[in-house]
Amino acid sequence: MSEPASISSGIAARYAQALFELSREASALNALEKDVDALDAALTTSADLRDMIASPVITRDEQGKAIAALGAALNLSDITKNTLALMAANRRLFALAPLVADLRARIAAEKGEITAEVTSATALTATQADKLAATLKAKAGKEVKLKTAVDESLIGGMIVKLGSTMIDTSIKSKLSALQNAMKEVG
Repeated sequence: MSEPASISSGIAARYAQALFELSREASALNALEKDVDALDAALTTSADLRDMIASPVITRDEQGKAIAALGAALNLSDITKNTLALMAANRRLFALAPLVADLRARIAAEKGEITAEVTSATALTATQADKLAATLKAKAGKEVKLKTAVDESLIGGMIVKLGSTMIDTSIKSKLSALQNAMKEVG
C-alpha cells in the first residue's frame, strides 16, 4: 500500500470508528447506513465533490460551507453532519471515500452481512440478483449484500468477489485464457 493511501485509510478508520460508535450508542445505525449510501452515491456521481475534497486550494471555510450544504441537501443525520464538519475543519475531507468504505464494512459486520462485488456484462434482473445472493449466502453462511456494476467488455458472464474469493466466469477471461493457450502451442 502506498504511503498516502495508508495515511488516508488510517485517518478514515479513526473517524469511522468514532462515527460508528456514536451512531450505535444513539441507536442510529439505520440512519448511518442511509447516510453512507447517500455519500457514496454523491462521491460516485459528482466530480465537483471529489475535486473539492481533494483540493488544497479550497480553504477550510469554503470546504466547511460546501460540506454543510451537501449534508443539508442529502438530508444527513446530525451525527454525520457534525463529523463531516469536523473533518472539514481539520482538513481531512480527502479521507471521505475511505471513510465511506470503512463505515460500510463496519455496518455490514454489525449486521452479520458480507458484501459481494458483482460485475456483469449486462445489468442483473431482480430474479438473477436474488438467486445469486441466495447461492452466495449458502457458500458464505452469512447474509450477502450485492454491489453490482456493469462492464460490457466482459461480453457475457460475470465476476464475483466475495471476501478474498474471486470467481470469474466472464467470456472475456475465457477468451483470454484460450488466447494464451494458443500462444503456447504456436
